Amino acid sequence: MTHYDFIIAGGGAAGLSLAYQLINSSLRDYSILVIDKGNKQDNDRTWAFWTDQPTPFEPIVYRSWEQLHLADDERGQVLDLHNYRYQMIRGIDFYQFVHAALHACPHVTLLQGKVEQIIDGPRVAQVIVGDQTYTGTWVFDSIFRPNERLNDERYQYLQLHFKGWEIETATDVFRPEAATLMDFRTPQAGETRFFYVLPFSPRRALVEFTVFSDQRFSNQAYAEALHEYLAHVLDVTAYQIVAEEQGVIPATDQPFPRRIGERVMTIGTKGGRVKPTTGYAFVRIQQDTAAIIQSLIYYGHPFDVPEDARRYRILDTIMLEMMDHYGEELKPVFTTMFERNPIQRILRFLDEEATPLENLQLIATMPPWQFIQVAIQWQWTHNKHMHPFARLIQPPPDPHPEHYDSEGDGWLHNAVRMF
Repeated sequence: MTHYDFIIAGGGAAGLSLAYQLINSSLRDYSILVIDKGNKQDNDRTWAFWTDQPTPFEPIVYRSWEQLHLADDERGQVLDLHNYRYQMIRGIDFYQFVHAALHACPHVTLLQGKVEQIIDGPRVAQVIVGDQTYTGTWVFDSIFRPNERLNDERYQYLQLHFKGWEIETATDVFRPEAATLMDFRTPQAGETRFFYVLPFSPRRALVEFTVFSDQRFSNQAYAEALHEYLAHVLDVTAYQIVAEEQGVIPATDQPFPRRIGERVMTIGTKGGRVKPTTGYAFVRIQQDTAAIIQSLIYYGHPFDVPEDARRYRILDTIMLEMMDHYGEELKPVFTTMFERNPIQRILRFLDEEATPLENLQLIATMPPWQFIQVAIQWQWTHNKHMHPFARLIQPPPDPHPEHYDSEGDGWLHNAVRMF
């Protein structure tokens, strides 16, 4: 059996980010095996994210925007990002960039194959690929299998699913300086649905139909929604589809364990690095990767990484519950949130980096009674002795706004304690 210091199961965003940051750290001389069942020769996805700091992949940023656009049936907003920027990286550029760096490192092996099993052990873990077995001092598992999730009624299970067309139009249509983060001008059908547009030029853009729901749609349903949006919202009838992308991201508040053995750690989606209420993961993966490497350097193991803040997990649960049962009602909530808050506060909140005061300021601009109703309903219909809502949320004295800011009373008192 061939032994490696680090074995990375899965060569997607998380696996390749870890390998790339390892060879650019003081651990660069350790042996690394990266296993993936594909050859990563296709532009199979894009990663978009906001950031106010450079990532390790600045050289391959495909497009960057300094403004965000949001719209619903009543109004539109164009927001300056100030010190933030919204960026996009194409999958093929990411794969080629990282693979080139890994091929140039003599201590790295890239293996195409299917990981059949990972067997933990006290000193090494075994990774079985076909009829071969490899051992690793540390194994990082990024292979997410949706059917592995638990059927636990305490948690929400939705899917963030999408289909996008990269189109080229016959006339100038798009504003290249602003990326459309959410455009709700589409029938909601009791769900949270919106369009997402990344303009590359006045005549070229990626247009995606995005939905939070229990089930994915047929290809025809996605196509009909895209056609409808282009024709009746953007007033575009003459265009050519030059590329397509489609995917699904788990939207669940179920905890994802990080340490699943003495020698095995989960990363990426399997490690809970996807923000369940937004689907964003790329920057979170980079931050997690840096923390893993720091833990390896200072403690000799990868497990000393920051835990997720409990207050944000509770907020994710409330939002997922609303998406599940009151999805259509979230359209004005999102647009109002962006209208009443500085963009920096919102992005720090979504990044789970906001101060307690910023959290309270943002929550105060949203309809509190609606969210509290959802929380109470969740607590009533599930096991309240096991869920954090039972300890953190009490009903307000009455549903009239003048009571919401009563000092030390009801929901605000508990919000202060929580945040």
